[in-house]
Amino acid sequence: MEWFSSEWFVALFSIIVIDLVLAGDNAIVIGMAARNLDKSKQKLTIWLGTVGAILIRVLATFLVVWLLKIPGLMLAGGLILLYIAWKLLTENKDDHGEVKAAGSLWAAIRTIIVADAVMGLDNVLAIAGASHGHLPLIIIGLIISMPIVVWGSFIIIKLIDRFPVLLYAGSGVLAYTAGKMIVDEQLIHSFFEQNPVLKYALIAALVVAVIAAGKLTVDLRRRKGETVNESASS
Repeated sequence: MEWFSSEWFVALFSIIVIDLVLAGDNAIVIGMAARNLDKSKQKLTIWLGTVGAILIRVLATFLVVWLLKIPGLMLAGGLILLYIAWKLLTENKDDHGEVKAAGSLWAAIRTIIVADAVMGLDNVLAIAGASHGHLPLIIIGLIISMPIVVWGSFIIIKLIDRFPVLLYAGSGVLAYTAGKMIVDEQLIHSFFEQNPVLKYALIAALVVAVIAAGKLTVDLRRRKGETVNESASS
């Protein structure tokens, strides 16, 4: 991938969108971990915790990029990412009670880094796929998006709640990335290179299928909840 080419900018945009739609949980953890500290220490804690989280994320992404070069793992990673794209539309993000506020600066920083490492596995896989193995692009994308996530996370969450289409757009970007990973799998790459129409048709079909499946799942759960409420009230 050439620097500053159209493909480069598309990959960078995908990385930033992926971070914004997937890192809401991480940002909530940051806020909860630091909320008991003095105001004077909260900003320092957030910055140090974020820097530590970025370093862990970059190292983990480097490892995943290397692993995805093994035959078959790009296909497996794409399938997993399709599940993550669907889960993004259907999961309940309200349960953060297991994260306790830390009482000291270093305890809060440790909580932020550990929580990000555990909760950021989906981000790492998605970013590795979107970057096409371009490691400097990964770093640039993370440097741009992580501060936005930390300082604007609650605004982002409110915007997604108010405009659900943003969540579907993020899920679509994830599904697109997953589709690219699948067609770029070295075991089947030559077939799709010889059939470009089929290649992009498959990617488009996966995006539509994931968004449709997510919406259908949400609608079914809503109807089930309404049925239960009606039964309880009667």
